[in-house]
Amino acid sequence: MEEVENILRILEETKVALKNKDTLKLKQLSDQTNNTASRTQDADNIAVAVIVYSLGKILERGYVENLNVVTRKIDEVMRSAKKDENLLKKNLKQLRAEIGKTSPGMKKYIQEVFRKASINKASKIYGHGVSMQNTAKLLGITVWELANYAGQTGVLDAHKTKTLGVRERIKLVKEIFQ
Repeated sequence: MEEVENILRILEETKVALKNKDTLKLKQLSDQTNNTASRTQDADNIAVAVIVYSLGKILERGYVENLNVVTRKIDEVMRSAKKDENLLKKNLKQLRAEIGKTSPGMKKYIQEVFRKASINKASKIYGHGVSMQNTAKLLGITVWELANYAGQTGVLDAHKTKTLGVRERIKLVKEIFQ
């Protein structure tokens, strides 16, 4: 229930940010949700992080023709989640589909925004220490897509370990057994 309450709070703040066309606030909300998703590995939080981030990118580029439709769908998702938490996942999928319909001429672009948002959010979750394979699976992307993006952004650098040379390894083994 705690996770659902967090999602409802994020969605409520998302509606306000959409009304104010505040793309920075949408990014911040997405990052908040992403941090929670990294900790809990909860699919609903991940879906919300991707949706909110995507809305920010779509709004930033002016591709949402009817924000009222999106806001009404967010209200529906919130009402249904308050009644039955189990409907949340289904309704989040419907919300994502509804966003794609808000600008029919830009449907392909909006789908691409969602794909890139999934990869972006996966990279951040991976950066929080969740394995690459689990992260890719949670977000429905390939490990290759995640590794490619993480490599470009430097996220992989944080996970590199120092490899000891042969002499250092022998010295370490000697120290262990003395």
